[in-house]
This record gives sequence, C-alpha cells and structure tokens, in this order.
Amino acid sequence: MDPDNHSVLEHYPVTLFTIVMGMAGLALALRAGEQTLGLTSLASGVVYLVTLAVFVVIAAGYTAKVIRFPNAVRSEWSHPVKLAFFPAISIGLLLLATATLPISRPVAHVMWLAGAAGQGILTLAVISGWIGARAFLHGHLSPAWFIPAVGNVIVPIAGAELGFVELSWFFLSVGLIFWIVLLTLVINRLVFHDPLPERLQPTLVILIAPPAVGFLAWVTLTGGIDPFARILLNSGYFFALIVAVQLPRILRLPFAMSFWALSFPLAALTIASLHYAEATGSDVHRLAGLALLSILTVTLAGLLLRTLRAVTSGAVFQPE
Repeated sequence: MDPDNHSVLEHYPVTLFTIVMGMAGLALALRAGEQTLGLTSLASGVVYLVTLAVFVVIAAGYTAKVIRFPNAVRSEWSHPVKLAFFPAISIGLLLLATATLPISRPVAHVMWLAGAAGQGILTLAVISGWIGARAFLHGHLSPAWFIPAVGNVIVPIAGAELGFVELSWFFLSVGLIFWIVLLTLVINRLVFHDPLPERLQPTLVILIAPPAVGFLAWVTLTGGIDPFARILLNSGYFFALIVAVQLPRILRLPFAMSFWALSFPLAALTIASLHYAEATGSDVHRLAGLALLSILTVTLAGLLLRTLRAVTSGAVFQPE
C-alpha cells in the first residue's frame, strides 16, 4: 500500500542522506580509477551529476519535513541511534564539494564552506547530546556513532587544496581523536554486550571508513606516504577483513536503509588503495583498488535497486 504524502513527509528519514554519501563516494572512486587505472571519465561524470540531483531531492524533502513536521525532526534528533545520522547531511555536502573541485573551484569553495560549517556545528551538537543530561544505554551504541567523527576527517581532503590548511588540521585532529575514543567504546559494546539489532548490523562496515578516510586526509595534509599513513591504510584493510567474515550473515538480513553503510566505507578504501598505488607504484594496491572498485560498483547498483523498491512500496517511510 502506497503511503500518502502526509505520511511520507512526516516519516521522511534523515538516513536517506547516506545515499548521497555512498553515491558521492562512488563518483570519487571512479575518478581515482581514471587517474590510476586509466578508466574513462564518462562514468564518474554521470554518477556525479546523478548524485547532485539526488542530494537536491533528498535535501528538499527533508527541508519540507523540517518546516511542516518540526516535532518529527525533534523526535529523530532525540533518538539515540538516529542522532548520529544527522551529520550525514554535511558529509554529503563535503563529498560533493570534493567531487566538484576539479570542475568548478568557486562552486566547490562555497559547498565546502557550507559543509565544513555544518559539520562543525553538527559534531558539536551530537557530542553535546551524547554527554548531556540524558543517559544512553550500551544498546544504543553502534558503529553508526562513527559518522560524526568520519565527517571531520573528510573536511581536509578538499579543504587543504582550497587553502584552509589550519582549519583542516583542526577537523582532522578532532576526527582522529574521536575515532580512537569511539573505536574503544564500540569494540567494548560488540564484545561484551548483546549483539547489534538486525537493522543495525550492516553498520559494522562503517568500521572501515575512519582509517581509510583518515589516510586520504593525512596524505593530503602532509603531502606524502609516511609510516602513519601506512598504519591508517592497513588498519582499514584489517577492518575490511573483519567485516568480510561477517558479511555473508549480514547480506541475508532484510533490507533497511542501514545497508547503505556498505557503500561509503567501501568507496573510501577503494580511493585510498588507488591513491597509494598511484603514489608508490604498487601493483598489489592497484589490483586491490580495481577489485574494490568493481565490488563497489556492483554494491551501489544493488543498493539503488533495493532502495527504489523500498521507496516505491513505502517501506522507507514507515515509523520505527
């Protein structure tokens, strides 16, 4: 049964912005493939334009929700799990700014400033919410809590090239520190407490993102591959192996928007592998990047198909 417009808008989830993260990640991964693997630029250009359109549509829908159903937005903000997904809005904008940089520097500049400001505000607000007056239970914690931290690490990738070097170091520092803090908390939760609910189990893939994106940000700011960059990249590979062991079980679960957690971390590791191959001439990393890019493309195609089905059936807009 198709939901009416009222129901769709009231239950329009902030998690839809993770679609933009995944698609922008694919556009950037394809562009990295052009530089390292000699791929044609047509695919990345098409994905970039589609991602821009998707961001505009999702942002317009959520803006309408903010205007017409502010209590529903406040309810999402008060939700112990959904709270962590709000920075997906600014992360999507930052990724689009990075993808726009080679096309139009002035436009990328404006997008980056808006994304960085939004990321700073949302990170401060989310962390303040975590340590504020209300109590969180161990069951509320999931790898989705990495999203605010990951967003900070994305800022330097375009920020350094745009000339905001010191500000980029600030965001990278915050992101890396909170990655370590949250990694400790999340591992403790996964080992010593109840398993993640089925709808949140795909978020395990987010473990890959912070070290992979951290590698790209670190190399961008330092200008080369050093021992710490290698530590970050290999940490990303290790978490990818951990996730690979869990993936067969995760893929058998019913589809939910949390499955988009598979997209951006995989894209980040793909880009990091291709960047390392380009910088060092490593054929092993070039092959790894090609394999990851192939998996990423198939994954995004599957996610888009299943999301389209969920949107048309109204499953995405059901209250949780």
